[in-house]
Amino acid sequence: MTRNTWTRRIGTTAVATVAATTLAAPVGAHAATNTPTPATTDVTATAAASGNVDYAAWQRDCQAVMDQAMPYLRERIADARPGEKQAIVFDIDNTTLETDFGFSYPQPANKPVLRAAEYAQEHGVALFFVTARPGIVKAPTKYNLEYDGYDVDGLYVRGLLDLFKNVADYKTAQRADIESKGYTIIANIGNSATDLSGGHAEQTFKLPDYDGQLS
Repeated sequence: MTRNTWTRRIGTTAVATVAATTLAAPVGAHAATNTPTPATTDVTATAAASGNVDYAAWQRDCQAVMDQAMPYLRERIADARPGEKQAIVFDIDNTTLETDFGFSYPQPANKPVLRAAEYAQEHGVALFFVTARPGIVKAPTKYNLEYDGYDVDGLYVRGLLDLFKNVADYKTAQRADIESKGYTIIANIGNSATDLSGGHAEQTFKLPDYDGQLS
């Protein structure tokens, strides 16, 4: 059976869970200034039914979101202000990687997202990855992303203390830290509300998670 006809049964775990033992990147206190209120693009999902998510339908839904993201990214990248350091922030699981469908290592890239990332990095945009994965898997995660073709300008993972924080608050703090380094986050792309809430991005684009059925 090919992947295009394969259906994922919710509850299957694609990668083993490992306890975190390292600290995450430092959190900055910088807040965004003169940044418009982010607009979130969320295309209505069509693939979830009876506890199943079909791979081909998931890919169509992801492509629909990225079809809306790309015109914005092209225009915003072209309109970069003099000296502006542009960045895009990505979630990892079921955003940049096919976590719940890729039963191998390295896990395959989520192709609609990879194509957008490749366009951005070819035009000088920095790519940052903010994930709830524990710090102990930082090295293999970075290798996986680079193997698939992503330029990794920064990878934020959860340290031991971060495990006790609200995920949305943790991810917001990491975006604030990226801004404190002088970057303008032109887009934030993820598949969960916790990836996108809290500001510190000009635009947000939400991929399908089918009411939490995908991690």
